[in-house]
Amino acid sequence: MIKENTGYNASVQGYYTQVGEENDLSTLLFKNLEWLTTAEAAFYLRKSTGAIRQMVCRGQLRARKFHRRLYFKKIELDQALDISFY
Repeated sequence: MIKENTGYNASVQGYYTQVGEENDLSTLLFKNLEWLTTAEAAFYLRKSTGAIRQMVCRGQLRARKFHRRLYFKKIELDQALDISFY
């Protein structure tokens, strides 16, 4: 689909194509390690997503951002379970 009024050949299709997994280095990095999203981490720790975000703000959990989302290492969540008192 090419826009006609723009004066140049702007392709809308480029915005909707998927990034190839074998070419994207950050995708390979995330595939090799076990990462959980906020919802998955909340389910794993048996807490709400709001409680997970509060724990991140307080420094009790370490999160990484990737494409505007928070991701957690499963190993670090296991450590948080081991040192928790409740």
